[in-house]
Amino acid sequence: MRFAPIALVSLFALSACNFQVGNPDGKDGGEKSDSADLAQSNAGQGSASTRADPLISADPTPGQTMDAAASDDVPRPVMQAQVVLDRLGFTPGVVDGKTGLSTTNAVLGFQEANALPTTGELDKPTTDALAKWSNIPATRLVTIPADFAAGPFTEIPKDPSAQAKLPAMSYASLDEKLAERFHTTVATLKALNPQVAQSPAAAASTTAQASPSVSASTSQSASQAVFAAGQQIRVPNVGADQIDASTVTDKAWLDTLQLLGVGTAQPKASRIVVSKSKGTLRAYDKDDKLVAMFTATMGSSHDPLPLGNWKVTGVATNPKFHYNPALFWDAPTGREKELLPAGPNGPVGVAWIDLNKPHYGIHGTPNPETIGRAQSHGCVRLTNWDVARLAQMVTAGTRVIFEA
Repeated sequence: MRFAPIALVSLFALSACNFQVGNPDGKDGGEKSDSADLAQSNAGQGSASTRADPLISADPTPGQTMDAAASDDVPRPVMQAQVVLDRLGFTPGVVDGKTGLSTTNAVLGFQEANALPTTGELDKPTTDALAKWSNIPATRLVTIPADFAAGPFTEIPKDPSAQAKLPAMSYASLDEKLAERFHTTVATLKALNPQVAQSPAAAASTTAQASPSVSASTSQSASQAVFAAGQQIRVPNVGADQIDASTVTDKAWLDTLQLLGVGTAQPKASRIVVSKSKGTLRAYDKDDKLVAMFTATMGSSHDPLPLGNWKVTGVATNPKFHYNPALFWDAPTGREKELLPAGPNGPVGVAWIDLNKPHYGIHGTPNPETIGRAQSHGCVRLTNWDVARLAQMVTAGTRVIFEA
């Protein structure tokens, strides 16, 4: 997913707080979407409960050698570590084969959970501990299914009054949708697939530059996509994407999990710790063992993270968003209240985890590349795939600690 420079990311990509679960009056909150609300967004996908997923990972068993046809074409040691860490719940944000803040945090989480020296580096003790998954390649080949590529795709306007008229806050292009499915960026997919990136369609896409004031979710339209149905492409080998449909009662949420490559076998969190200084969200189980860690965006000078002890009051999946300009210090004059439809490119992404601090919660984003690199309006923001995981780990009453 391409994005504008951080300082120019649009208001509505950053104004993703001041939301409440189940608030029907439209003053300042949001509400959970019905399955029908996402019929347009998920059209063409079928149901995760009734169809096989051709994009799902197919891992070798421990000690089994990967089929040569499915293994990496070139060594990608950093990406290989990223896909393993992502599968284990210590996620590197976007899987792009680059070392950086999110990958360092993922390594620190794995080290803490495995009683290793916490260096944040892929040093020998860490690579030795990761060696049991060395038969998991960094990438795999997939063929883009026709129904996955069918869309619909929607260019998201900047104006919330125009957004409110949309049937859903859908992906803008197949490229963006593929990037979310494989927890990566469009740029990484193009780098992995130079035969596609160098095609005439790709050349036309690069000449159609978006305005720098446009948010990431709107920077590439369906007409500019370079990927298409039927192509065999190389993608990051993200996994842990097995879905037990019998455990999910909401069809729209089931389909969202499949679209994001997020499985239903998630650990249960007893305690969540959000660290302002570290820029991380940690999840601990009932035995106080670290079971997941995500890099997060949290707060700003105008809306600082509310330090203290809180708790989860509820989870809204595929939420609508009640936009109230009175709650945003930087909202342009003259804006009206609006109810924005659900969808992955909505202001709070695919899930909202509500806290007992009014207008504050943990949520997704339409701009995953900005996680840990931008500011929020006080809330805690994760990638859509990470918040989809966390939404399955917590329940009403889960403790949440915001620390400096």
